[in-house]
Amino acid sequence: MRILLSAVLLAAGVAIGAAVPAVSDLVRGGLSAAGVPSSLFAFTAAPGAPEPKAEHSEGDGHAHGGPAAPKTEGHAHGEHAHSEAEGEEGHVKMTAEQIANQDIKVAKAEGGTLSRHILVPGTITPDTDRIARVPARVVGTVAEMRKRLGDDVKKGEVVAVLDSREVADAKSEYLTASVKAELEKTNFDRQQALWDKRISAESAYLNAKAVYSEATLRQDLARQKLSALGLNAAEVAKFAKQDETTPNASTLRQYELRSPLSGRIVERKVDVGTAVGKEGDPSDVYTVADLSTVWIELSVPTSELAKVKEGAAVAVTPSQEGGERHERGKVVFVSPLLNADTRAARVVVALPNKDMAWRPGTYVNAEVEIARDRVPVVVPKAALQTVEGKRVVFVRTEEGFEKREVGLGRSDDDAFEVVADLKPGEEIAVGNTFLLKAELGKSEADHAH
Repeated sequence: MRILLSAVLLAAGVAIGAAVPAVSDLVRGGLSAAGVPSSLFAFTAAPGAPEPKAEHSEGDGHAHGGPAAPKTEGHAHGEHAHSEAEGEEGHVKMTAEQIANQDIKVAKAEGGTLSRHILVPGTITPDTDRIARVPARVVGTVAEMRKRLGDDVKKGEVVAVLDSREVADAKSEYLTASVKAELEKTNFDRQQALWDKRISAESAYLNAKAVYSEATLRQDLARQKLSALGLNAAEVAKFAKQDETTPNASTLRQYELRSPLSGRIVERKVDVGTAVGKEGDPSDVYTVADLSTVWIELSVPTSELAKVKEGAAVAVTPSQEGGERHERGKVVFVSPLLNADTRAARVVVALPNKDMAWRPGTYVNAEVEIARDRVPVVVPKAALQTVEGKRVVFVRTEEGFEKREVGLGRSDDDAFEVVADLKPGEEIAVGNTFLLKAELGKSEADHAH
């Protein structure tokens, strides 16, 4: 009987709650006394209280304006958090201190140049314009070798001395011709003075003039012979006067060999006492090389030859494993001829070598620049990450970084052209961006959970 009464009261309470927006305390008390749970009429309000607003969400089964199920405080807070997380999707919150601590480098997106290259193997060789031999220009015997292998020399410095009868004959001939010319000049001057005063006959004057002219000619011929041997007539005469005071140290037979350029002795071909100058004898005593600049000999395939231009920049690295040295050179020659065997063209690169670390004979790899394209916006490859199959950059914001998909164009070894969705001047992360990708992945995983 009591169960039946409770059911009747429950139905009545529900009907009253649906029809009357506010139920009096008396009715509420009666329903409670009858055993009806207070939650069934929790939507009712005390007399004079404002009517509660109906809540519903998209997908809610209730009609618009109808009563909705009450929400607890915890439920409402969860919805708010979900909404906030949705608004931050694609963002990574990070303070300036966190950015610095994680060494995330930031830079402005700017225009730049994309350089395309081809990789070609090559061999270091001496620069042929900076290598020279010290020739034995006369027949003689090596008397002194003043430089050792590896020594540095200056241009014009004496590197060896020969003992040469040929030189002695040439010097003697010049010195004799000089003395003869000086004597004949004195005689000519005296005959000219006598002829001017009409004291001597004209024939004597003319004869003295002819003899003096012949002596002068012989002196000139002797001087030219010295010059052909690389000797200076004035120095020969000076040393001859010195020899008069030191007869035991005659320089008549000595012939000094001088370096034709500044550099380093890279080859020594003779020793003291070696005969030189005659057929079958060594023709050189030293090889001097200036290795402050070297060449790289490249063999470029025919398919790539048209792309290589003289003046193009070249990045050079050692071909051996573990080689870390880098240097930049320039193409100075592209041969118009092809090698008949390899069907490749000779390309020469000039490479600075101030510390002498690039040794002739070394194998290297050369990246030859074949094109330079100026683009409005370029970003380094380290700035790009792939998220859900799309290439993105992380743009700096006040609160951290924003993931942004970008359109890419041309590229080179280090950077990409950006053709859409990034403007010059915008700040982006360009270093350690994988950390931002990881943080973004965590944030989206938390959001999905």
